[in-house]
Amino acid sequence: MSRLHELAAMVRSHLDAGALEGAGPLLLPGLQIIASTAVTEAQQLVYEPMLCVILEGAKNTTLGAETHPYRAGQYLVVSADLPVSGQVIEAPYLAIGVPLDPAMIAELLVEAEGALHEAPPVRALAVSDMDDDLIDTVVRLVRLLDRPQEAAVVGPMVRRELMWRLLNGERADMMRQIGAAGGRLEQVRRAIRWLRQHYAEPMRIERLAEVAGMSETSLHRHFKAVTAMSPLQYQKQIRLQEARNLLLARGRDVAGIGFTVGYDSPSQFSREYSRLFGQPPGRDLERLKADPSLAVAV
Repeated sequence: MSRLHELAAMVRSHLDAGALEGAGPLLLPGLQIIASTAVTEAQQLVYEPMLCVILEGAKNTTLGAETHPYRAGQYLVVSADLPVSGQVIEAPYLAIGVPLDPAMIAELLVEAEGALHEAPPVRALAVSDMDDDLIDTVVRLVRLLDRPQEAAVVGPMVRRELMWRLLNGERADMMRQIGAAGGRLEQVRRAIRWLRQHYAEPMRIERLAEVAGMSETSLHRHFKAVTAMSPLQYQKQIRLQEARNLLLARGRDVAGIGFTVGYDSPSQFSREYSRLFGQPPGRDLERLKADPSLAVAV
């Protein structure tokens, strides 16, 4: 049995009798199982900074106009909060997610005495092939699920090693920027945090630039380099994803939901919702009620 198959079997042994669909709870600090038993439609969700190790199946993630395919034996790194479209294209799909800790990465950079040269931020989503060292480290992290008495002590050390592997791997540029306090990526992430917290408010680019600590021109350039979209496009995606969540919670008050997330025009809200989700809000709600699995984020 290959190391990857061994790892997949270890993870599956911790799934409940009912197969997990979507992202499960953290089984220990820094470890989450993500699974799907079937191919899915494209689903809108927000990725937060994480490492995602793919053990079985394949998936496409679309960021802006870019589609990133990945499959078993590869890993995905995300360095900022990103509204994306994710679709399982080969099932069963099984992956594990590990949140990325900027403070831990910064400590490693300091201890390694690696000088961080100011550089333009890179795209906040990338795919690479796993190597044996990375797989071995992930195996040791997963084994802690069977050793809860050790997890509190050993877990942080294994996660630290995992961050070190990434810092010395193909995505070192992304990892170094995550750990760089005050760097361009951190400035863009300040703007992202503001947009996620204030998505229903009118966006003034001068205010967003002030929050980020950048000029308006610099903000536009670096924000698009990280997220593959403009700040306005980012805000729109967050608004519409929140609108769908409210639709599922509240039901058919489409006009009220559109107003809540920041739209003054019901027709514009319905038009942009249809463009993102494929159907206007009312029909989308009927479809989600008929098949709740369509609302499960994978």
